[in-house]
Amino acid sequence: MLIGCLHTAATNVPPLDAAAAAIEGVELRHVVRPHLLAAALATGQMTDETRAEAEAELRALAAECDAVLLTCSSIGRAVEGVQDEAVPVIRVDAALAERAVADGGRVTVLYAAPSTAAPTGQLFAAAAVETGADIDMRMVPQAWDRFTGGDLPGYFALIAEAVDAAYLDGAAVVALAQVSMAGAAELVRGGPAPLTSPAIGLQAVIDRLRA
Repeated sequence: MLIGCLHTAATNVPPLDAAAAAIEGVELRHVVRPHLLAAALATGQMTDETRAEAEAELRALAAECDAVLLTCSSIGRAVEGVQDEAVPVIRVDAALAERAVADGGRVTVLYAAPSTAAPTGQLFAAAAVETGADIDMRMVPQAWDRFTGGDLPGYFALIAEAVDAAYLDGAAVVALAQVSMAGAAELVRGGPAPLTSPAIGLQAVIDRLRA
């Protein structure tokens, strides 16, 4: 099966490729559009113009692939405008949210990009309605500056520290909201590995296709 992935950062490609490598018969097609994230960061939200362009990119992938995965949480709501496509179009963090709140309790959601706060917060709050999970949204200070400056080891280190702190504060589950954060999971020492979206989101797409 061919799954199209729309990214806004090239760093999102390796985590998805790694997740796909563990699943037989899955091939990914990547499209990277950094300016869509840049526009969301510049305005603090997804504008109508950015949404329209993101929807066009998703439709183009849907025309050629068996399913489409949007990996940028900042423009995640763009999938809402393309649900009329013949193939599944899924945002990677939707599956993450469903998994994180499944057992209720306190769920700490860590994010780095400021533009992720609103769409991710809304997504997790909606997912938590049925299970009663308590959502604790936390931005990881200085992490986004490390990421945009190209310091991935520093980025991952700050995120791992934030995960450890969340467990100390009583989190039952910690979820890393952005695909780019996944590399921090192996550095966590204060509790179980946090939930990350690449493998969870990709499996959700496959489950939809096989249903």
